[in-house]
Amino acid sequence: MWDDPLAMNVRKKESVMTTNNPREHKVYGTQGLQDGKNMPGLLRAIRKEFPRVGVDASGRTRIFFENAAGSLVLQRAVEAESKARRDFFPNVGEASWESRMNENTILEGRKAVSDFLNASSEDCIVSGESATSLLFQISYALSKELPQDGNVVTTEYEHYANISPWTELERRGIVKEVRFATFNADDGMLDMQHFASLLDRKTQVVAVTGVSNGLGSKTPLNEVFRFAQEIGAYTILDAVHMAPHVPIDVSRLECDFAVFSAYKLFSRRGSFMYGRRDLLERTKPYKVEPSPNHPPAKWEMGTRDQALFASIAAVIDYLSWLGQEVQNQVSDRVFEYSGRRRLLKAALTWIEEYERTLSEAMLYGTKGHPGMLGMKGVQVYGLKDESRIHLRTPTFSFDIAGVELKKVAEHMWIKHGVVVIADDFYSRALRTYGKPLAIRASLVHCNTIQEVETFLAGLAETVRHFGAG
Repeated sequence: MWDDPLAMNVRKKESVMTTNNPREHKVYGTQGLQDGKNMPGLLRAIRKEFPRVGVDASGRTRIFFENAAGSLVLQRAVEAESKARRDFFPNVGEASWESRMNENTILEGRKAVSDFLNASSEDCIVSGESATSLLFQISYALSKELPQDGNVVTTEYEHYANISPWTELERRGIVKEVRFATFNADDGMLDMQHFASLLDRKTQVVAVTGVSNGLGSKTPLNEVFRFAQEIGAYTILDAVHMAPHVPIDVSRLECDFAVFSAYKLFSRRGSFMYGRRDLLERTKPYKVEPSPNHPPAKWEMGTRDQALFASIAAVIDYLSWLGQEVQNQVSDRVFEYSGRRRLLKAALTWIEEYERTLSEAMLYGTKGHPGMLGMKGVQVYGLKDESRIHLRTPTFSFDIAGVELKKVAEHMWIKHGVVVIADDFYSRALRTYGKPLAIRASLVHCNTIQEVETFLAGLAETVRHFGAG
C-alpha cells in the first residue's frame, strides 16, 4: 500500500492574512505534496494514469483546472475505446466472433456502471448521447403520466440540463409550474426550509443535482429524496458533477433515475442513466417501433457505441485499482459493500477526503501562498467556512472586481499556463448573484497542492496586473 497523502499533508498554522473579509484565514503548510520529489507514491502513480495531466499535446507544460467542463482523460480509457472501435466494429446480433465481442463489451460496460452506482442490475443502465438528452428522455417518458395541475421542484443552482426538460413541460401545459428552491448566497448551500415549503400533494417530480457544477455545493440528497418520497414524487438525480467527487449509491438513495456523463469521469463523450427497473419497464420513452420493448434497449435510440462502454469500463477498472490501494484507510466507511463495489466506494471515499485538502489550499492558502479568500478584489461564491469544507467539492467560481473576466482567464493561460474558464457554465446559480459570468477553477483528484500553489501565485499576479487588488 502507498503512503497516505492525506496524512502526509501536515497542516500548520502560519500567519494570518489581512483581507477585505472579516474572517481570519489560516495558511497551511504543504509538506509531502508540494513538488514531484516529495509527492507521495500513490499520487505519482495516479498522475501517471493521465497522459495529459501536466503537459498538453502541443508540448506546453500547463495546469488543467477546468475538469468540470470535461475532465482529464485516463490513458487506459483511450486505449480501451480504440481497441473496441477497431476490433469489435461489427454490429450486434451477427454470428461472428467480433460481433459477440461487441455484445460482451457493451454488457461489461453496463455491469461496470451498475457497480459504480450500486444499482440492482446492469439492466437498469442506459447509455445516451449526453446527460441533457437522457434527462429530456426522462421528462418525456414521465410526461405521459403527470397531471396537468402538477408541479416540479428543482433548485436555483442546477445546470440547465436539469431545468429545461421540466420547464418545457410547463411551457407545453403538461405541468402547471416548475418551482425553484433557493440557496443561501453566502454559503451556496440549499435552503432546506424553502425546499420543503415548495412540496405539496401536487408535486410530481423532484429533480436535483448531487453537486452544483457552478458552486461545488453538495446537495443533502438523503433529506431531499426523503421529503420527495413521502409525497410520492418521482426523484431524479443529476449526478454529472457528483460522479468524479463523491460516492454514489442509488440503492441507498432510492432515487428513481440518476444520470452522469462519462467525459466528466475521465472518459470520452457520452453519458449513462440509471433507472429503477419497474419504471424503465412501465414508462414509454421515444423509440422506433421494431426496437425491443424491454429495458435497457427500449430507452436507447439507435445502435449502441461499444467504444463508449469499453471506455467507461476502463475507468471503473482504474477506480477499482485505486480502491485496492486505499481500502484499508477507509475500511470503516465501506464495510457494507463487497467485491468491486467495495473497491469503488473505497476509491471515491478516499477521493472525497483528498479533495478536501485541495479545497482548503484553494480557499485558505498554503505556506507562502495566500488563498483566494486572502486576496483583495477576489470574490469567491459558495461555501467558505472551514468547519464545513466537507460540504463542497474543489469547484470554485469567483469574480474579480472591475475586470473583464474572459481577459482574466486568457491572462492566466498565457502568463501562467493555468486553464480556467470565464463562462456561465450553463448553471442557474449565477442568477442569484446577479452575474452573467464567473471564472471557474475545477479540480479533481489527480491535481496537486503544487498546482494549487501555482494557481494561487498566478491569480495574485493577475489581480495585480489588472489593478483589482
